[in-house]
Amino acid sequence: MSPDRAPAPAVLQVLPALVSGGVERGTLEIAEALVGAGFRALVASAGGPLVAALERLGARHFPLPLDRRTPPALWRNAKALADLARREGVAVIHARSRAPAWSALLAARRSGARLVTTYHGAYNEGFPGKRFYNSVMARGERVIAISRFIAGLIAERHRTDPARIRVIPRGVDLRAFDPAAVAPQRLAALRAAWGLPGPGAGAPPVVMLPGRITRWKGQAVLVEAMARLPGEAIALLVGGAEGRSGFRAELESLIAARGLGRRVRLVGPCEDMAAALLLCDVAVNASTDPEAFGRTVIEAQAMGRPVIATDHGAARETVAEGETGWRVPPGDAAALAAALARALALPPEARAAMGARARRAVVEGGYTTEAMQRATLAVYRELL
Repeated sequence: MSPDRAPAPAVLQVLPALVSGGVERGTLEIAEALVGAGFRALVASAGGPLVAALERLGARHFPLPLDRRTPPALWRNAKALADLARREGVAVIHARSRAPAWSALLAARRSGARLVTTYHGAYNEGFPGKRFYNSVMARGERVIAISRFIAGLIAERHRTDPARIRVIPRGVDLRAFDPAAVAPQRLAALRAAWGLPGPGAGAPPVVMLPGRITRWKGQAVLVEAMARLPGEAIALLVGGAEGRSGFRAELESLIAARGLGRRVRLVGPCEDMAAALLLCDVAVNASTDPEAFGRTVIEAQAMGRPVIATDHGAARETVAEGETGWRVPPGDAAALAAALARALALPPEARAAMGARARRAVVEGGYTTEAMQRATLAVYRELL
């Protein structure tokens, strides 16, 4: 760079850590887009296994203890972020989680950087002061809502000016989630690991609930639905317990009590979800609390699989009843069993047609990583 040429604008994304999850994946996806568009992509967090992947994209990581929530830590982090913003010439700070967002808010005021926040969840308000704590996610000069459901929640709870809200759904990477790109060997490896029979006539249908093993994701609802579902269908619960060994043990006990040891399997986390989804006939999102978005829904749809989802939250935006899947009342095992029976009774070609409509809905509805990246860069450019 010549001495008289100004450096490229810098955007600093701020989050607790780079371990795993949708917020972290979104951070890497936006870093990739920033680098591709000629920005400097900076990320501050407490670190984690995704730092190496971030840096391979061309972004820079700055380790700060942003996973700490005590008031003294928030103040120290605010100073560190403000110093970093001034030193690196940060034009935009993008906060993605509540505790770091309080530090980012102060840092933006001190450094003159513009502030963007992404309201990633339907944050609970279970004790006094929680709404105020959550409100930092609605204090950005631009507030990104990851669904229309979340945009409505922001307006209702925080009275945020609609002119500051931008609805940008989370996206699925169509480079990875492409049925045509999955080699048969990947399918065979998962079948062997999970003890599934090979494809063909007589093989039992497969139901899949992808998601971490936690109570509100509704795995217990699916177990109860399977107990009501006649036939030999197999249900796969795909996801890690992430320290929730107690709930996993509850699920194992429930499966045994319902006599479903052969038909319901906890298979753990999976690194190849594109291949995993091709092994199922229908995917399920049984969350008992409203999903802010529910990325597993669009991932299944991108792989051409119809989805049965709980009828609340953002699923109402991504699952078209009878067209790309079905919606059932939350926590209603009987309704879920009935929907599963209806889905599995369809001829394979009818399910395939529904899956094809689901994939088209993902592509045409803008539920892609590329669309999310493009819309987020447009928000940054608004402020620059």
